[in-house]
Amino acid sequence: MYKFSDNQLSLTDFGQAVGMKLNPENRWIKKAQSIPWEEIEMRYAKLFTNRKGNVAKPLRLALGACIIQAEYGFSDEETALQIQETAYLQYFCGYREYDDSKPPFDPSLMVYFRKRLTPEVLGEINEMIITKAQPTKQEEKKRDDDDSDNGGTMIIDATRAPSNIRYPQDTSLLNEAREIAEKIIDELFTTGEGVKPRTYRKEAHKKYLKFARSRKRTKSFVRKALRKQLGYLSRDLAHIDAMLAGGKILGAKLSARLDTIRKVYEQQKFMYDHKTHSVENRIVSLSQPFIRPIVRGKAGKPVEFGAKLDISVSDGWARLEVLSFDAYNESSNLQDMAERYHERTGHYPSRILADKIYRNRDNLAYCKLHHIRLSGPALGRPKKNDIRDKKQDYCDECERIEVERRFSLAKRKCGMGLIMTKLEETISHSIAMSVVVLNLRKIQHSLFHVLFDWLGSSFCIRKIAFVQ
Repeated sequence: MYKFSDNQLSLTDFGQAVGMKLNPENRWIKKAQSIPWEEIEMRYAKLFTNRKGNVAKPLRLALGACIIQAEYGFSDEETALQIQETAYLQYFCGYREYDDSKPPFDPSLMVYFRKRLTPEVLGEINEMIITKAQPTKQEEKKRDDDDSDNGGTMIIDATRAPSNIRYPQDTSLLNEAREIAEKIIDELFTTGEGVKPRTYRKEAHKKYLKFARSRKRTKSFVRKALRKQLGYLSRDLAHIDAMLAGGKILGAKLSARLDTIRKVYEQQKFMYDHKTHSVENRIVSLSQPFIRPIVRGKAGKPVEFGAKLDISVSDGWARLEVLSFDAYNESSNLQDMAERYHERTGHYPSRILADKIYRNRDNLAYCKLHHIRLSGPALGRPKKNDIRDKKQDYCDECERIEVERRFSLAKRKCGMGLIMTKLEETISHSIAMSVVVLNLRKIQHSLFHVLFDWLGSSFCIRKIAFVQ
C-alpha cells in the first residue's frame, strides 16, 4: 500500500530505509521545494480523480513522473522503474516513505498523465513556478531613453520541435497505405461469403521492393513506381467501398485510418497528375496525419516535420506562447504576446528583441503606439543621412541570443530535440513540459550560484582573518 504525503512534507518526515540518509542539498529535493505543490493540487486535483474503478494516482505523482521523464528522456517503463528504485525521486513525487516493493504505477498510465496535463494546464503551472521563484516583484529597471511607463525586456523567437517519424517518401507512403488497406479488406471479409476480393498484394510488394532496393532512380522510374502503387491502392479502396456498401461495418480506429488513406490517395494522385511535389495540408505520416512538413531553410535540415512554437523569455523565464502543427508566420503573434505580457505585469515591455521577420509595418505601428522599441533596422532602403546606433544594435543582438540558448537547452536536455510521443495531445504535452523543465533548471542553476557565491565570500572572509 503506497502512502503519499500531503504537500507540506519535510525531509525529516520522509521515512528512509535503514542505513539510508538523504542529502538535503540533493537537486531533486531542492527542485521539489521550488514547486508550489499545494497550490497546484488545489487547482488541478480534480483532473486526477476517478468516479469508477481503481483509485486515481495523486497529481504530484503524475506531474513529478512527467518532469522526471522530460529531465532524463526515459521511456514510460524506465520512468516507473527509476521512481521505484530511487529514494530522491520518490520524495520528489510525494511519497511519505521509501518503498521499492513494486512500481508506483503501470507504465501505460503515463499516456493518461500526458493527456490530462495539457499545454494550457502546464502553462498555468509554469506561471505558478515562476511566481514562487519571484515572491516579491521588484520595480523593473527602465532605460534612460524611455520616458513611458513601460518596463522590462521581452525576447521572442520561433522554432520547430521535430517528431520521431520516418522521413516521408511518396512511394513508401503509398505502399504503407496499400498494406493497411489490405488489412482492412481482411478485417471486413468473412469466410463463407463468397470469393475474397483480389488485391495483388504479393505482386505489389515485389514491385515496391524492386524500387526500394534500386540505387539509381530516374524521374521516369519514380513516376512508374508511383503509378503502380496508386493503381493498387485505388483497386483496394474500390473493394472496401463495395464491402461497406454491402453492410460491413468498420471500427472507429480503422474507420479513422481509412479516412486518412483516402486523403493520402487524393493528395498523391493530385501531385502525380499535376507533376508537382506540394499540396495543401500534405500528410506525411499515416499514424500521425496531423504532422505537416515545414520548410525552415536551416543548414542540413531544409524541411522539418513536427510542431512549430513561439517562446518568449523575460528576465530569464521562458514561456510557451504559441504551439501549432501547421505552418504560420511568427510575426503575426507579436502583438498577442505583448498583450499577454501586459496582463502579467500591468505594463508593456520597454523593448522587444526579435528577428527581422517580426519587423513588419503592422508590428512597428503597434510598438510605436504602445511606446515599445522593437529591435532591428528600419524597413526599406536606408535613408541618406540616417545614422544607426551600431552599439545599440550590437547589444540588442547579444541579448537576443538568450532565447537561442533556451532553444538549445530545451532540445538537448529537456526532450524538445526529438519528440517521441505519438498523439497530437501528448506531443503538445511534451513540448509544454520541456518549457516547465527549462524554468526548473534555471531555479536549480540560480540556487547553485547562490551557494557558490556564499562559499566564495566565506572563504575570502576566512582568508582575510587568517592574514590579519
